[in-house]
Amino acid sequence: MDRRDTVLALLALAGAPLAAEAQRSAKVARIGYLSPSLASSPQLRDAFLQGLRDLGDVDGRNVAIEFRWAESQHNRLPDLAVDLVGRQVAVIVAPGGAPAALAAKSATTTIPIVFEMGADPLAMGLVQTLSRPGANITGVTSLNVEITPKRLEILREVIPTATEIAVLVNPTSPTADSQLKSLQAAASAFGVKLHVLYARREEDIDAAFETLIQAKAQGLVVTSDTFFATHSEQLAAMTIRHGIPAIHQSRDFAVAGGLMSYAGSFAESHRQAGIQTGRILNGAKPADLPVQQVTKVELFINVKAAKTLGLNVPLALLGRADELIE
Repeated sequence: MDRRDTVLALLALAGAPLAAEAQRSAKVARIGYLSPSLASSPQLRDAFLQGLRDLGDVDGRNVAIEFRWAESQHNRLPDLAVDLVGRQVAVIVAPGGAPAALAAKSATTTIPIVFEMGADPLAMGLVQTLSRPGANITGVTSLNVEITPKRLEILREVIPTATEIAVLVNPTSPTADSQLKSLQAAASAFGVKLHVLYARREEDIDAAFETLIQAKAQGLVVTSDTFFATHSEQLAAMTIRHGIPAIHQSRDFAVAGGLMSYAGSFAESHRQAGIQTGRILNGAKPADLPVQQVTKVELFINVKAAKTLGLNVPLALLGRADELIE
């Protein structure tokens, strides 16, 4: 081999890894992102993108994401899911609760689905077991529905003399009955009377608060539901206006002036959904990919709201809080 051939051979060897990397980068996987939430809420989307990056998948480089936002209108989810199926995406991600997961499941039996939800996917009929989901769907679950009675317990720590407390429920939620049943059991154990209020649309919230005031309820527990999560600021404003101590699932509620929030870590569950999606893109089968369970829970207390409401939050509860919001 002469000098010229030797140089060319060395260049070819040096360029081989670069060529292989370029070939991998050229293969862009399309992900469908089916969310019941508002497009203007970036925090949880960013947590999902971080999960993808943890496995080397970067939006705009080797993956392209087709976002579909239902803007808090759950009746739009089935059509949005069908649209993503028609676009032949590689994976459908369904974060934000059971409605998105159920819509995706109804739209396809072949495209892999990754859900993110606070409900029990077994009870929802989404998977056969948590360890081996068994079909084209897997995902991440947190404790948001399971810990709903704990919100009542925490609220009573702040208002221990309260004997009548309202609970806000979305009657269209797949988990409405189970949450209400567990809350009623907890209320009975505490000797508290529950006033059940219903809201499924934005205009129902005002009417629910009017009923709350008429019933002279001394506090409010908001059940876990995507609709209530996306209306955190409106709910906080109503509790401020009427001087109602309340506990919600979303930190946004406490940031907006509501008293407290308590739920599983939404940021962590969305990040794990990104990781699950990356695993599928790397060749894992949803049927064999165990559902991840996020056990981290977070308590946020707005101490300014507590002062405005004339409440003395116990020091022990303040010490348990993940964040005190001034």
